[in-house]
Amino acid sequence: MNTQELITAHLDLWTGAVTHKSTAGRGRNGKIELTGIKKLRELVLELAVRGKLVDQDPSEEPASVLLERIAEERARLVKEGKIKKPKKLPEIAEEDKPFELPDGWEWARMEAISEYIQRGKGPKYANSGKVRIVSQKCVQWSSFDLNASRFVDDSSLSSYQDERYIRNNDILWNSTGTGTVGRVIIVENPRYPMVADSHVTIIRLLATEPSHILNYISSPSVQQRIEPDHENSLVSGTTKQVELNSGSVKLLAVPLPPLEEQQRIVEKVDELMALCDRLEQKAGDQLEAHEVLVDTLLDALTRSADAEELSRSWARVAEHFDTLFTTEASIDKLKQTILQLAVMGRLVEQDPNDESASVLLEKIAEEKSRLVNEGKIKKEKKRLEINQADAGFDIPKNWAWVNLGELGVFVNGDRSKNYPNREDYVASGIAWINTGHIRPDGTLTRKGMHFITREKFDSLRGGKIEPTDLVYCLRGATFGKTAFVTPYEEGAIASSLMIIRPLLPIMRKYIYSYLVSPLGRSQIFRFDNGSAQPNLSANSVMMYLVPLPPANEQRRIVEKVDELMVLCNELKARLAKAGETRTHLAEAMVDQAVN
Repeated sequence: MNTQELITAHLDLWTGAVTHKSTAGRGRNGKIELTGIKKLRELVLELAVRGKLVDQDPSEEPASVLLERIAEERARLVKEGKIKKPKKLPEIAEEDKPFELPDGWEWARMEAISEYIQRGKGPKYANSGKVRIVSQKCVQWSSFDLNASRFVDDSSLSSYQDERYIRNNDILWNSTGTGTVGRVIIVENPRYPMVADSHVTIIRLLATEPSHILNYISSPSVQQRIEPDHENSLVSGTTKQVELNSGSVKLLAVPLPPLEEQQRIVEKVDELMALCDRLEQKAGDQLEAHEVLVDTLLDALTRSADAEELSRSWARVAEHFDTLFTTEASIDKLKQTILQLAVMGRLVEQDPNDESASVLLEKIAEEKSRLVNEGKIKKEKKRLEINQADAGFDIPKNWAWVNLGELGVFVNGDRSKNYPNREDYVASGIAWINTGHIRPDGTLTRKGMHFITREKFDSLRGGKIEPTDLVYCLRGATFGKTAFVTPYEEGAIASSLMIIRPLLPIMRKYIYSYLVSPLGRSQIFRFDNGSAQPNLSANSVMMYLVPLPPANEQRRIVEKVDELMVLCNELKARLAKAGETRTHLAEAMVDQAVN
């Protein structure tokens, strides 16, 4: 089975393995990564550089003759003073050859087939000028992007020798940068005079097809070695800061086919990559159409005017459940729909025997009055009238619209001179909670929690949690994050958080469901100040519009939400397992085809 047949015979496998964060190499950038097609691209490259993509032709001039011609050309350039005489290169040991080559191929050091290999140098920058500076940001997998380029200051141009200027068919290989090191492109017909900065290596080949070398550098055989912990790593440093020095580039062993075969390989790679592009486009369009369908059907649930319409809308969703909720994104949207239906009074049936929300509000008012009389909280100012039109939907008759501030006590973090600094942290003690400790499941992390001493805790004037509290993030990119204080019964909050303490603890889980629902999240943007550092105030949060059910219905809502969230999480776990299986199958097929 040739590679093209391998692709078409297993389309479901290649297009079925999906993740939602693209890290593909030669693939297109986007929110969705088709993991199977990424593996397929890697397979094409790996077969290409191992001599398994096209047939060999024994009548073609072998690579050994090509290497002789390259050596003669290098000697001529040395004699003419155009390049320096290179040092003698070490022989390529058998352990340095990662795989066997077909007859007519040869292993060669990168320097042996190159006229010039050199990292750029740190320039004197200017915002305009005659010569552009290529940085690692310009070298993208998908393109050569000069939008990020700056210019060499004209006063320092005399320090650049002619060979430092980037030429047609030069290979640029990123040498540093987390997430950028290892990226490689070919420069074709440069429109401007350009030089590289110190983060980019220039490779200028002799009598060799540049795209074949590009494919080898892009292949897993080389890219896997752009890791500091690889046994044959090409880089130095740590995972946080790696560096590919020019010495490693010069000594890299390259599989060299006959020149005619190089050209046939490049043509076949381009043909198969174009096929991958078409598959990716088609599969991506299908995924986007799937997302639109999910959005439309779930929106219909929350827009239902009455129970009868909701029942019809749910029937449409239930009929196609197995085909609708097949991605993590669709399951997350289902979770949000469940929460929205919960706070709209559409998730469970109303019971006319329940005490109404007005009775619950009377109990809340009594508890608030008691705390005011005991001096535990201050008497609040009268709030503005509620305009329920701001919510955009009607609630059941025995519910009530309230401000969030009516349901609890709101406590800011301590802002006094005793506020803990990093040097006040201790290995164990009392939890010092910040927004980074809020987990996606609505609890606080045990791993990585910060702690302060009892003495420091006692010195704080406020921001101390109680076991029935919620914590809520007021500022930064994560504002609106919410959690129960579980598993901590004692602790204090950083100034980026606020404590929400329900006046009646039975309301705690419903309030949490409200805050993480689309309705609760939408309230944030009523009060966000819109600055570069978004933030909320406690007073703003207290003005949130809340649809309040009777106490008994709150319990039924929370129970139903918990039940459905468990089912969603189980569905997501099965989906993840199936995705892993498809990815493993794709990897196994790649290994089988290569080996």
